[in-house]
Amino acid sequence: MANLKEEISKRRTFAIISHPDAGKTTLTEKFLLYGGAINLAGSVKGKKTAKHAVSDWMEIEKQRGISVTSSVLQFEYDGYCINILDTPGHQDFSEDTYRTLMAADSAVMVIDASKGVEAQTKKLFKVCLLRDIPIFTFINKMDRDANDPFELMDEIESVLGIATCPMNWPIGSGKEFRGVYDRRAKHVTTFTAFANGQKEVDSENLDVDSPELLGMVGDELFQTLQDDIELLDGASAEFDIEKVSHGKQTPVFFGSALTNFGIEIFLNYFLEMTSHPLPRKSDIGEISPFDKDFSAFVFKIQANMNKAHRDRIAFMRICSGKFEAGMDVYHIQGKKKLKLSQPQQLMAQERKILDEAYAGDIIGVFDPGIFSIGDTISVPGKTFAYEGIPTFAPEHFAKVRQVDTMKRKQFIKGVTQIAQEGAIQIFQEYNTGMEEIIVGVVGVLQFDVLKFRLENEYGVEIRMDTMPHEYIRWVTSPDTDVARINGTSDMKRVKDLKGNPLLLFIHEWAVNTVLDKNKGLELSEFGRW
Repeated sequence: MANLKEEISKRRTFAIISHPDAGKTTLTEKFLLYGGAINLAGSVKGKKTAKHAVSDWMEIEKQRGISVTSSVLQFEYDGYCINILDTPGHQDFSEDTYRTLMAADSAVMVIDASKGVEAQTKKLFKVCLLRDIPIFTFINKMDRDANDPFELMDEIESVLGIATCPMNWPIGSGKEFRGVYDRRAKHVTTFTAFANGQKEVDSENLDVDSPELLGMVGDELFQTLQDDIELLDGASAEFDIEKVSHGKQTPVFFGSALTNFGIEIFLNYFLEMTSHPLPRKSDIGEISPFDKDFSAFVFKIQANMNKAHRDRIAFMRICSGKFEAGMDVYHIQGKKKLKLSQPQQLMAQERKILDEAYAGDIIGVFDPGIFSIGDTISVPGKTFAYEGIPTFAPEHFAKVRQVDTMKRKQFIKGVTQIAQEGAIQIFQEYNTGMEEIIVGVVGVLQFDVLKFRLENEYGVEIRMDTMPHEYIRWVTSPDTDVARINGTSDMKRVKDLKGNPLLLFIHEWAVNTVLDKNKGLELSEFGRW
């Protein structure tokens, strides 16, 4: 039992969130570099000969240089076992990010020093607040011209509404960037980056008042640092771990992922400030991670991670106990006992079969088509369910059909599998078959991904006709006969993958009109996986 507690206590599971291009994927790579998981950090964008980012594995991601799915990466560092959930930054994939945050115990928010808090950062930050999890801020790209650090602090506080506590402070920015001052240790760490993306080869700690520091940074930067320190010590908030643990205060760090300035300092402080895996809510109350019985929930499903094998992987967050390969488990929603096939830990598309895993770990298992997002897995005899994962209401809709009628089977299989991953939602009109499928997405870029993946992975060319509908509501009132709902001329009756009834509208006012016309009708903006 001591071993179980020890293994779980050393785990840290966090998600990295940011606006596109803030440097999130580069930061992820540098973490892996310190953990010895990779020897050379790849280039996310750039020449075709450059190595692609470790966490971007899907073909469309490599072509466009954006992350569209969440990757799971695990490595050991300084006695900790770290699970990183790398999330898509693009707003059109915010639903995948939300589900990923359900599997994380804390979040690292990456902000571009020259751009400050951007639109997608706000959206993702709100999701973190819903989860009540600690948020750590890494202000990136200090090696480029940056906004004033005090202005960046003010912006985080005013725009996001969270208190800040700078843990380190930058000396200069752009070509003048000389390193960071560690406020707690009261010394300056200077960095010299190594050209090939390796760990820095030259770094030294200097006393903040030392002549060596003055000689290195020059009079102006030296004096600015002294003034900044005085201002910070007098005006900035005290670090409060209780506030941090509930997302009320964010520790802030400055650095540059690309050139490795400040990454190791950030990682060390982060590991010290975060906790072991947290308890999870279920329909029988909170389940402790240290409970000896294994349990997990499915937060992501990904088809065709290995194109050659046409496989489907269900990603599970282990919430309690220890998983051992070959053990019997119980699938709550499927109401049956089974063995989890080919349990794996993943480094993006690279995998290793594992023998054991503990609470806090993320494992991928082969899914023959039985799992859905939000499903609970436990040991036989324990029949509880973890709280469901909300599904966002799509805002864009299109009618989709395959061009070649002979490829009907591949078409149905493709859209169904991609829908089960949560990337898209598929609907069909009431009283019709699957001849014509309605696809709903949170962001329009998902349509491009669907088209690309159907052609690339399933060999199916499609036609899409966009629809004017923008509002969708799940019919949640029991005993409602959907066929008899008194609707508006623009209303469309549909059902989702699980047969749940929904209504589609072009105008928001039509939603209220239909509610007024039908007494007892209840509509919801959220479904549940």
